[in-house]
Amino acid sequence: METIESMKRISRKNIISPKGFKAVGIHCGLKHKKNDLALLVSEVPASVAGVFTTNAIQAAPLAVTKQVVYETKKMQAIVINSGNANACTGKQGMKDAFTMQQKTAEHLGIDPNLVGIASTGVIGEQMKMEPLLSGIEKLKPLDTLEGSIQFSQAILTTDTVTKNTAYATSIDEREVIIAGVAKGSGMIEPNMATMLGFITTDANIESEHLQQALKGITDVTFNSITVDGDTSTNDMVLVMANGLAGNHTLTPDHPDWQSFVNALHAVARDLAKMIAKDGEGATKLIETKVTGAISDEEARKIAKSVVGSPLVKTAVFGCDANWGRIIAAVGYSGATIDPEAIKIYIGDTLVVEAGEPIPFSEEKLLIYLKQHEVKFLVELNQGTGKGTAWGCDLTYDYVQINATYRT
Repeated sequence: METIESMKRISRKNIISPKGFKAVGIHCGLKHKKNDLALLVSEVPASVAGVFTTNAIQAAPLAVTKQVVYETKKMQAIVINSGNANACTGKQGMKDAFTMQQKTAEHLGIDPNLVGIASTGVIGEQMKMEPLLSGIEKLKPLDTLEGSIQFSQAILTTDTVTKNTAYATSIDEREVIIAGVAKGSGMIEPNMATMLGFITTDANIESEHLQQALKGITDVTFNSITVDGDTSTNDMVLVMANGLAGNHTLTPDHPDWQSFVNALHAVARDLAKMIAKDGEGATKLIETKVTGAISDEEARKIAKSVVGSPLVKTAVFGCDANWGRIIAAVGYSGATIDPEAIKIYIGDTLVVEAGEPIPFSEEKLLIYLKQHEVKFLVELNQGTGKGTAWGCDLTYDYVQINATYRT
């Protein structure tokens, strides 16, 4: 285990690490060969929180799952398919989404209002219900690493790797574990984006306070990544907290509240960075940190402008220390800046001071930019606001992947 502040990153980095969760993933036939149907189940109904895409066009599964999150405020299971987004599919798509929820509930012997659903894949195609419903009947969740691996594989689309993380913390002298799994590789521009994130914890916390914690954390993690500037129709992050750790109910007044929030933040941050790093065709993770802004919100706005700039992204891909593209992205971010106060670092090399270029070694930065993680620091020297955003380089493969996505 690795100690991080008051937390421990745990080696069993999988979605069923907290007490009382089981998971499974299978191939049901929505995709040609790979796993395409996943199920996550809690032994008992869990408190639930969620954040969802801000795209005005929202897929049918979001409407179903929002009812569970906002009305039932408890969730015991979530079923996910990949290969078909069930988005822009009209009344039939909504009917299919509710059928997916109902059949999963019947299979598990629980109330349909305790079942969330999620879908990811091609937009505008009706769901193939026969293989989906047949697959639901075959889902047998496991409390083993194998089940967790199957689950993380079944939710993928164009991702190249699965994305898992987990942390432990102490609440009321009891170990509480928070674990997460995500998919996301393209169309990432949250306010949420093309991504699905599922987080489990055995902490005892009511949905209202869980939602409060998740919302604040989302702004500085999932909403601080960008791959290509698009916002999808399907995306969500859900947190299920089943209380089986046995701690006293967590509220903002609990002495260990911040320990819980820190661990939840660490899980969300890890997943967000994994998504950015696995952008379609990406070879490098880009991190931009902004300090000295007039507010944290302004700092994050500038950081996202830099990591989202196609010219910055292509410069990173080409290992070109073109600081002009960075300062241009700062300038068009819409945030308040003083051009004559700006400092910019590429790695630990100062390239701009007081808004003017500083001589630097091209050879040194060429070596630095060949690394798999590239960091920029922008110092505005105007206030105390700070923020960080993550993105990836823009490559030939990104164009190839998205030019042939449906075919």
